[in-house]
Amino acid sequence: MNRALRIGLLHLSPGQGALEANCRAVETALDLAADAGAAWVVTPELALTGYDFVGLLGTDWITSAANDPWVGRLHRRAARLGLTLFLAHPERDADSGRCHNAVFVLGSDGELLGTHRKINTLPGIEGWSSKGAGAMPVYVAPLHVGLLVCADAYRPDIALTLRERGAQILLSPAAWPPEPHGPEDCWASRTAETGLPLFVCNRTGEESSLSFAEGESAVFFAGARQLSYREARSALLVIDWSFEEGRVLRHTVHPLGLAPALTPALTPALTGARPEAP
Repeated sequence: MNRALRIGLLHLSPGQGALEANCRAVETALDLAADAGAAWVVTPELALTGYDFVGLLGTDWITSAANDPWVGRLHRRAARLGLTLFLAHPERDADSGRCHNAVFVLGSDGELLGTHRKINTLPGIEGWSSKGAGAMPVYVAPLHVGLLVCADAYRPDIALTLRERGAQILLSPAAWPPEPHGPEDCWASRTAETGLPLFVCNRTGEESSLSFAEGESAVFFAGARQLSYREARSALLVIDWSFEEGRVLRHTVHPLGLAPALTPALTPALTGARPEAP
């Protein structure tokens, strides 16, 4: 596969329940990604609501992607900039009325390309969310993309199903702190089992019930971590991935609201990935 992909991972610290402020932060990241020449932008899990949002926002406002004003606003912005946006956000099924922890694939042509609903939902804090029925890759020309929302990556079955159904790359929007129950070696293991690269877009920051400040956004391939980013502040991580060479070619960090800059928290591993000068 002789091609490269420039992808933006939004390592975001969303305000708990702060829909408008979080939406503005994603808009800023989209502008930065377009300036950096990215084709795709991925948000962390529940990027616009924060993870533990129900006590502040409830669930009555949750609707379908077609009717959600936040989704529409960001989709229009992304399409104007020529970006495909993987937006992790709550969704209500129009037929069943059930709510889901979802990822919308919002195409650069203004079309909704597909949706993945989280399958491995957690009891208690994710009690508002019904389990997704299954996993199918979403076609984002010229690639078939497999999506894993956070704990969907914990066991091999979903990733293997996505590979069997034609996925060529795995993306995982996450809200997964290392404590009290971290991802352990699951991300690396999923790449060893599937032979596919996995891009993890994790969140950072603090909420009333959890600290995500040590959350890791990362790239894994062939059972190994190629790139890791931990930082308490929001930033856009822009990565060039070579399918032909199976490695990160270069990366930059764009703090939200600031000029692009490199940071020591970005640690390329094993593959000789080299930072691009700011």
